[in-house]
Amino acid sequence: MALVDLFSHRSSSTVVLNHSEENPRQEGDLGEQRRDSESATGSGGIEDARTRMSMVYLPQKVVLREARHEEFKASARLVLNWRPRERMKTGCIALILCLNIGVDPPDVIKIPPCARMECWIDPFAMAASKALETIGKTLQAQYEKWQPRARCKLQSDPTVDEVKKLCSTCRINARSERVLFHYNGHGVPKPTASGEIWVFNKSYTQYIPLSISDVNSWLKTPSIYVFDCSAAGMIVSALMEVIVILLVASASSTKDFILLAACEAHECLPQGADFPADTFTACLTTPIKMALRWFHSRSLLRDTLDFSLIDKIPGHQNDRKTVLGELNWIFTAVTDTIAWNVLPHDLFQRLFRQDLFVASLFRNFLLALRIMRSANCSPISYPVLPATHQHHMWDAWDMVAETCLQSWLREPQAVFQPSSFFSEQLTAFEVWLDHGSEHKKPPEQLPMFLWVLLSKCHRFRALMLLRRFLDMGPWAVKLASSVGILPYILKLLQTSATDLRQPLVFIWTKILALDKSCQVDLVKDRGHDYFIKLLDSFEAHPEQRAMAAFVLTVIVDGHKHGQEVCVKADLIHLSLRHLQLTILNGAQTVPHLLQWLCLCLGKMWEDFPEAQVIGLQADAPKIFAPLLSEPQPEVRASAVFAMGNLLGVGSASSEGGDEVDEDCEDDQNVKDETDIVKYLLTAVLDGSPLVRVEVAVALARFAFGHNKHLKLACCCCMWEVAVLFCSEFVAIFT
Repeated sequence: MALVDLFSHRSSSTVVLNHSEENPRQEGDLGEQRRDSESATGSGGIEDARTRMSMVYLPQKVVLREARHEEFKASARLVLNWRPRERMKTGCIALILCLNIGVDPPDVIKIPPCARMECWIDPFAMAASKALETIGKTLQAQYEKWQPRARCKLQSDPTVDEVKKLCSTCRINARSERVLFHYNGHGVPKPTASGEIWVFNKSYTQYIPLSISDVNSWLKTPSIYVFDCSAAGMIVSALMEVIVILLVASASSTKDFILLAACEAHECLPQGADFPADTFTACLTTPIKMALRWFHSRSLLRDTLDFSLIDKIPGHQNDRKTVLGELNWIFTAVTDTIAWNVLPHDLFQRLFRQDLFVASLFRNFLLALRIMRSANCSPISYPVLPATHQHHMWDAWDMVAETCLQSWLREPQAVFQPSSFFSEQLTAFEVWLDHGSEHKKPPEQLPMFLWVLLSKCHRFRALMLLRRFLDMGPWAVKLASSVGILPYILKLLQTSATDLRQPLVFIWTKILALDKSCQVDLVKDRGHDYFIKLLDSFEAHPEQRAMAAFVLTVIVDGHKHGQEVCVKADLIHLSLRHLQLTILNGAQTVPHLLQWLCLCLGKMWEDFPEAQVIGLQADAPKIFAPLLSEPQPEVRASAVFAMGNLLGVGSASSEGGDEVDEDCEDDQNVKDETDIVKYLLTAVLDGSPLVRVEVAVALARFAFGHNKHLKLACCCCMWEVAVLFCSEFVAIFT
């Protein structure tokens, strides 16, 4: 059954019940019967059948061709692809530090004052061995903050054998997950033209070249390479040649490789004292500290504020109610927005939605692109990213950084005050909603909703704006799904806030109207409980309850586990009770609620005998009977659909597939189904073709397993009604 978006502001509702897809066995049986008949009658019989068929269908009336129906058919063709096709994790991190503290490489001239700090530690402030150990542990701790579950292994000033052992161990531990290989070559010569990196001999008296192809053979795939050294482009070129050869030989995918390098082949790392020696690594592992220091060095605050106060900013990155946590929150939103607005959709999904660690790494890499370019270095990545260092969203980040430095650093003891950044971004999005459309540039603030929804103070406003956006059409739903907003909306179903019910149920109605696969996610996270409670709430507006019924209908539509959990939650009795109350209180004011309650029940016991038994025991056909005289044809058709799906409890097949003698069937089941047929026959003369089709389909289901009882039911009715029914039956199924 195709479920229709009833709540679009442009269209009213309709019901499309696709029985040819839901009952392939019955359709096949009819096709075989038709072929047997044709083969028996010969060509003359075929011509007679065609003549009779044309007579039955004259005059033809085209139905379901109104604007509301055409809009649904167009929107139903959209396919949402918000889920990453392949989930990937980074299971192990290999850190190679070639610092050789106290001895500068022969091809690099460092003129004091110059960059010396590694991992924000001055290596000359302590003994060389102690500094090397401290820097290594600090870098390891920085990576573990971004990927706590990964095994992080370190080798400082290693030999070739030590690098080989480390790479092989990491690949064994990571199994099929990614391995990150981080190389810091600040204490060794630049890479060779053939892409060799330098390590040491055992006595630290010589630099030993190490081919990057050997490293790749030990590390294998999938893998991430981070090269922080001068002329890093040399390594990238050599590694890309190796990758191309491997791709040709093994027909694998380039998606297994991710490369990040500090500079081009002809460039050297920045040596200015304003930068640490490992600026590229600092951007990747400590982006907030690096971004604030860089902004401070370029702003008018440089002469009035001591940059050392930046290290004393209180809070934790994961705590959004602190200064440091809010800065990290805003930085994540800014870089995510830049990436979504600049990158192709597939690349954005791969880099920013597949692996949380890779997403963080590339967000920080966008900062590296900005800062390194200011020092005449051009960081390299594979996949290649478009230029982002001049994106105007960086201006918004600079404003946040300046506000933080001015307010908090001038008054370190001041009470924390939340930034107005997200409120301003929501205002910008609201302005776009007032003037935007499908044919204009998409709203660049859309990725902000992922992070705004994490805050209670902005959540309601964000949901209401998102509701307005999704109401603009199916294209808006698809655009929101490309951002990755659906998992965040799913988590909000765990909240008990009543003020969020209106936007949440509307948003999920729009989503499920286009993406039925979300039923699995809703059941997995027990999201169905939220909508069952909303359906049972008399405080909610009838339209909201109708939307909740629609969502529950999609959850149980062709999803056995969804049917089971909803039956276990007593949704059948709840829906029947609300049907009765709605009818008593005046059904014409809430036709959508009646319609989707019927469809929800019909889908709940479709091909689910246990649920059918519960419905019959609750006397569901008697409850549906008054709906057959409702003025809305969609309501009548939905009621017929629900009653028709109750047929089949006394079906003609057993568990083993053998036919069952009709005379041996349970008398109560026969009586229940005969009563249903009697109700259905009262709708044979309905003026709506939609209703008559549903009646014919329901009676056909009964006929397949209860041929004798169908004849008995027809005999109990007026002869004229039986004749008209037969004509409708022949017209549809001949």
